[in-house]
Amino acid sequence: MADGNRDEEQSPGGRLGRQLEDTILALLAARAATSTICPSDAARAVGDDTWRDLMEPARGAARRLVDAGEVEITQGGSVVDPATAKGPIRIRRKRQDRER
Repeated sequence: MADGNRDEEQSPGGRLGRQLEDTILALLAARAATSTICPSDAARAVGDDTWRDLMEPARGAARRLVDAGEVEITQGGSVVDPATAKGPIRIRRKRQDRER
């Protein structure tokens, strides 16, 4: 595979990024509406033994899904700005104001 193709596949909008986004949404769909997942859940589902290498790409996929209005990122049960969140995060489906 040419380096350009590998870079495109691993770019945020590339095949890996889309696969992580789809996996996050599928994992959330398989759980109760109030449940959350960790980015590592998506990384493990996509990367098997190499899941640790996918942690930052999984966090990036979650940030893109926030931008698309699909999910929210939380820390300690509160919604946080994904651009400034440091440390462990959780991902949940976007909730209506009355469900927060």
